[in-house]
Amino acid sequence: MDNLQLIATAPMGLEAVVARELLELGYTDQKVENGRVIFKGGLKDICRANLWLRTSDRVLIKMAEFPALTFEELFEGTKAINWPDWIPEDAEFPVEGRSHKSQLSSVPACQGIVKKAVVEKMKTVYGTEWFHEDNGQRFVIEVWLLNDIAMITLDTTGPGLHKRGYRKLVTEAPLKETMAAAMVLLSRWRPERPLYDPFCGSGTIPIEAAMIGWNIAPGLRRTFNSEGWPIIPEELWEQAREEAFDSVKDDTPLQIIGSDIDPQALEIAAAAVKKAGFARDIKLQQVAVSRVKPEGDYGCIITNPPYGARLGDEDDAEKAIRQLGLSYLYLPTWSLFALTQSRTFEDTIGRKADKKRKLFNGRIECAYYQFFGPLPPRNK
Repeated sequence: MDNLQLIATAPMGLEAVVARELLELGYTDQKVENGRVIFKGGLKDICRANLWLRTSDRVLIKMAEFPALTFEELFEGTKAINWPDWIPEDAEFPVEGRSHKSQLSSVPACQGIVKKAVVEKMKTVYGTEWFHEDNGQRFVIEVWLLNDIAMITLDTTGPGLHKRGYRKLVTEAPLKETMAAAMVLLSRWRPERPLYDPFCGSGTIPIEAAMIGWNIAPGLRRTFNSEGWPIIPEELWEQAREEAFDSVKDDTPLQIIGSDIDPQALEIAAAAVKKAGFARDIKLQQVAVSRVKPEGDYGCIITNPPYGARLGDEDDAEKAIRQLGLSYLYLPTWSLFALTQSRTFEDTIGRKADKKRKLFNGRIECAYYQFFGPLPPRNK
């Protein structure tokens, strides 16, 4: 089990960011594809990847890949997998699926075939005709069909990796934790520089930045489906968590501020900040963007300006962005990084971005605008 093919799924546009994260974790043998990064590892790497990946959606095991033009080919290819090595007799094993540009286009039918094949394989080992699936352990199998090639995977994560455990309440149109982390990682921010989010909403960007600044593994506060799997020794999870705890740098000073004009949003943000353990290290303020005056030099504004959803209409959203642009004029050493679905953001802010990247916040196509200020002098 030391030569598994693992898959870190990635939101569209973030594949390179996920690949860079894996590289920094030591996984050099990898292949980047649309929506995923395939890398090699063992059982301990399932634990490490789930605990450490900030921008991936989930970690899967690639169980098999084979041509499937017919239901028989799909059945036989799935049955050839040694499912009893992974799945206990009384565990739950639902099947999910998707199909694109393939002759086997009926997803429910493909799910049924895969389920039947898994059951038939397990019968040969467990010697039973019925699997009760009632012990609480969960093994989510997924069949992916693309261009008549079937890929069978096993989900090690469970609820998506964006569910860090610190956010119980959310504002309208909340930014996913994984996307907030990506925004920070794609910026020029470092822990020694000030960071300001003038539209902080539920506080996700400041919290994710603080976790990066202190090198806190984002999965430390949650559990994963594969933690209950007999095939993964409990000590591997213990070792991975111990490594993560030992890596925390909570003596690093942070200069992180979030503000919002909405008092209810700030209440939600304050609860999340406290839950995440940053009550003393992230400052929250109720202030309009027109009054934004962050302290310090060579800082980074990293933000997701509301566009219609929270402010009520597009005119108010455009006004808020204009005010952000005016505030930014008085911050000559600062950099600005903003994720928005507004197609007129550069015109409204009054400046062409130095770099622009297409990203998807959920299913909403957005652009990540990057306006670079000067880097801090080396002696600072």
